[in-house]
Amino acid sequence: MDAQENALMEGKLSEEQLTEAPVEACDASESNAKSRNYKSKAEIVERLKEIVGNGENPTKEELDHLKTTFYKLHIAERESKQKAYLESGGDPDKYVLTPDEDEEVFKAEMGVIKERRAKLFLEQEAEKQENLQKKLDIIETIKNMAISPEEANKNYNAFKELQQQWKEIKSVPADKANELWRNYQLYVEQFYDQLHLNREAREYDFKKNLSIKTQLCEAAEKLATENDVISAFHQLQELHQQYRETGPVAKELREEIWARFKAASTIINKRHQQHFEELRAKEEENLKRKTELCEQVEAIVQGEYTHASDWEKQTKEIIGIQAEWKKIGFAPQKMNVKIFERFRAACDSFFAQKAAFFKNMKQVFNENTAKKQALVEQAEALMDSTDWKTTSDKMIALQKEWKTIGAVPKKVGDELWDKFLTACNKFFEARNATNGGTRNEEHANLDKKKNIIAQLKELATGVADDLQAKVQSLVEEYNTVGHVPYKEKDKLYQEYHEILDKLYNDLHISVAKKRLDNFKNNLKNVAKRGEEALDNERARLMRRYEGMKQEINTYENNLGFLNASSKKGNSLIEEMNHKVQKLKDDMELVKQKIKAIDAENK
Repeated sequence: MDAQENALMEGKLSEEQLTEAPVEACDASESNAKSRNYKSKAEIVERLKEIVGNGENPTKEELDHLKTTFYKLHIAERESKQKAYLESGGDPDKYVLTPDEDEEVFKAEMGVIKERRAKLFLEQEAEKQENLQKKLDIIETIKNMAISPEEANKNYNAFKELQQQWKEIKSVPADKANELWRNYQLYVEQFYDQLHLNREAREYDFKKNLSIKTQLCEAAEKLATENDVISAFHQLQELHQQYRETGPVAKELREEIWARFKAASTIINKRHQQHFEELRAKEEENLKRKTELCEQVEAIVQGEYTHASDWEKQTKEIIGIQAEWKKIGFAPQKMNVKIFERFRAACDSFFAQKAAFFKNMKQVFNENTAKKQALVEQAEALMDSTDWKTTSDKMIALQKEWKTIGAVPKKVGDELWDKFLTACNKFFEARNATNGGTRNEEHANLDKKKNIIAQLKELATGVADDLQAKVQSLVEEYNTVGHVPYKEKDKLYQEYHEILDKLYNDLHISVAKKRLDNFKNNLKNVAKRGEEALDNERARLMRRYEGMKQEINTYENNLGFLNASSKKGNSLIEEMNHKVQKLKDDMELVKQKIKAIDAENK
């Protein structure tokens, strides 16, 4: 065998040479192990049972992939259960992890596989040592056969049998393989050199070996069209082994046949190398993308959120980032577990803070509910009192205190407010009823206001000169009319403003400005009744302002619990957002009215 062939067997060639390929084979195995995606822990356990039942010997890479994927799914399932527990109102301090039967089966099956692999490794190592000794014995026998032409010629048939035995003996310790092969080739060459008397047999062997090596070259060249790069690489390794085991060819053809085989091998090796360079580049890109997602979650964790809607908005962001994470492939092996642990830690921190927030909010709600319940009880105790002056002061004080109390759950808050308002109204209506002389006046005022509304309606149906001036005159007249019966107040108010809205719309005057102007005009009449009347009106507006503020806060908190994934949920969110905006507009109008009262009191 020439120098090039010997270099191939000794593993001294560059990246084009095939003896370096087994180093890359580890990456190939890793790629195959990662190629299968497991969607559940049950699939992974089933694969382990299959390995154990069939007596398979899986690669370390496949076992690592099974273990990593299992615990990724296991952790995700555990986090999902914890999240559901917390979102349902569970106490984080009382949450207990439940045993996982799949994990116990996983550990048991993995233990069996590890024991089997350890035993198999020892058996393989013992077999390699036996094979080493067998090949050493063959080399020694050939060495003794090549001491003379006579011995070589006499032992030719035995020599061919030894060559066949050599081919049949497989793996030996890797650290002994190259030296063993060199010694074998050395004494085979020496044997052939001694076969001067049997030249025809030598020539026959050369031709047969040339035919075999030519077929190996053709097979290697055909691998260039193989789509599966990994499969092509492994097939090339088998061809290499066969090339090694095949004897020499005629000296004048050795360089040529070797050059052909080397050229075909170089193509496969370059494709294999390029495949793993691309794979490593993809994994580095995956690491970069996963690092960016970690930074996004960590930035969210550092934020400050004071409302339930804020937390729910950020929760949607986190869930979206988690979904994107799942779409990204593996990072480099040395960083894959580390980057996942970083991402999981950031997500865990966010959901822990969220759970603490809602736990505290629940506590605050409970405290505020207790305070408002106490005020309801006090108001109900006072509502039947006939000590008008003293009780009025107490009721007003209770109303002011009510405004200072924070938010409560909407349903409970509405119930408490209804009770509180009913108690207050009962007292003040009873107080007002004592002024019976005002009833006739109120009915007269009712007739006056209805007449004004009729005139406004007439203006809306016809064409009049100086329409705006006439409308303004009627509005001012309406504002000078005093109180009407309480039961008629709301109906009259609605009728008045409906026609006024139509007229103002025709005149292109905003409803808000209209209402504010009406209020300012009426304010002078209120002021005529005394400073107390203005104060009462301001107190009424402040109660309304605080009530709307609390209602907005309740809506915004409730928005955080809604899920917009369904058509119904999305419609409800839009409706609530519309209500919130309307309340904000009304609050601004009330605010302007309060400013007008303050200006009048100066």
